[in-house]
Amino acid sequence: MEEGSRTTLFLSSCRKNLVVQILLKHSIDGVLTRGAVMEAAEEYGISRKTVYRLWNKAKQLMQRGEPAIMEGKVKGYHHSDKLILEEEKVRTLSALERSSIRKIAHKLSVSKCTLGQWIKEAKLRPHTNAIKPALTDANKLARLKWCLSKLQPNINAGRVQFESMHNVVHIDEKWFYMTKSSDMYYLLPDEAEPYRACKSKRFITKVTFMYVVSRPVFGLDGQTKFDGKLGIFPFTELVAAQRKSKNRPKGTLETKPIPSANKSVMRDCIINKIVPAIKAKWHEWASKEIYIQQDNATPHINGVDAEFEVVAKSDGFKIHLICQPPNSPNTNILDLGFFRAIQTLRHEKPCNNVDTLLENVCSSNAELSPQTLNKVFLSLQACLTEIMVFRGGNNYKVPHINKDRLERTVGLPNALDVDEDLVRDVLEYLQQPENNVGCGYDIRALATAFGF
Repeated sequence: MEEGSRTTLFLSSCRKNLVVQILLKHSIDGVLTRGAVMEAAEEYGISRKTVYRLWNKAKQLMQRGEPAIMEGKVKGYHHSDKLILEEEKVRTLSALERSSIRKIAHKLSVSKCTLGQWIKEAKLRPHTNAIKPALTDANKLARLKWCLSKLQPNINAGRVQFESMHNVVHIDEKWFYMTKSSDMYYLLPDEAEPYRACKSKRFITKVTFMYVVSRPVFGLDGQTKFDGKLGIFPFTELVAAQRKSKNRPKGTLETKPIPSANKSVMRDCIINKIVPAIKAKWHEWASKEIYIQQDNATPHINGVDAEFEVVAKSDGFKIHLICQPPNSPNTNILDLGFFRAIQTLRHEKPCNNVDTLLENVCSSNAELSPQTLNKVFLSLQACLTEIMVFRGGNNYKVPHINKDRLERTVGLPNALDVDEDLVRDVLEYLQQPENNVGCGYDIRALATAFGF
């Protein structure tokens, strides 16, 4: 390619048009006056050959009756020898052979730069693979029946809706660590690297918190009437220091994590903290029949615990304790997304002791908006739909339903719809003899309730 041609290609449309305007001012009947080319070349720092090329292009446009408007610069080079991605060769690679750019570049016999360009062009897509709980056949059936139990029996225009879930309280435990063993920072070239140290990376101080949330309630004007945050309870205790140190004298009360959250600790938390918090913060207009949903961890108490029943069925309340399906963290609001949102906010705050950790976690919980919590409930309903589609399996992606866009336009729905045919297929699947054993649900009664 000639030098003048190359320069013309890489001029912006604005500079090209300015050059043409100068030439048009110094032309008479399509003929340039003496010195016009040199003036334009010096004004914009380009060669005279480039100016002539622009003028010839402008004359061609004017002869065709078109305005003398120049196009913009070209975007990138077009190599005739550009490498092509061999998709069949990629398909033969194992998952381990694709675990890094260096490995897959070596297997495909290309450079890492070429592979990065393919990723930018969306010919390859990065994927972070998270391990999921292994499900038995019994687990899958229990998950299917759990999903059906969350549906309303009313059918409208071939659609079935989920329950609003306003009377369900989700509880779960979460470990929050004082710091992460490895973290990423962006520093200026002359900045010193942060120094972090602990006695052992295997024993970073951590505190277990019990979270209690329910679905928020909003008014017609969008104002929050009930934020859904019923409580956050750390499993800590005050312990007197047994010996003096440079930080505090002997006998000073220090906040320490409880070594083990056993069944007695869990019973005390539910009976003396969670249930009173629910009764104190529960909205007056809502149903007093409440379901506390927990996972199947060994320290958890069951719904027939005598001490729990005494406090659960008093003060006009009727509180039930239920367990979600085994190996199903995606059926709990906290594991599904709420913990992750709090973790993100918590890591933005510095922490150097247990008391600061408690303050950071509580403040992060307060900062999280009720709208975020409400969106996780819609994500839960979308996951329940996917569980039915995959017949109880968990080999699906958490579906994206564009909640932010819905909130800006038509507003978030109170409950998601499920196709009637999907519900019918799941009921028929569960009514098969090999799938209807020890289910804990009356499948025929469910089918009758849906009118099938």
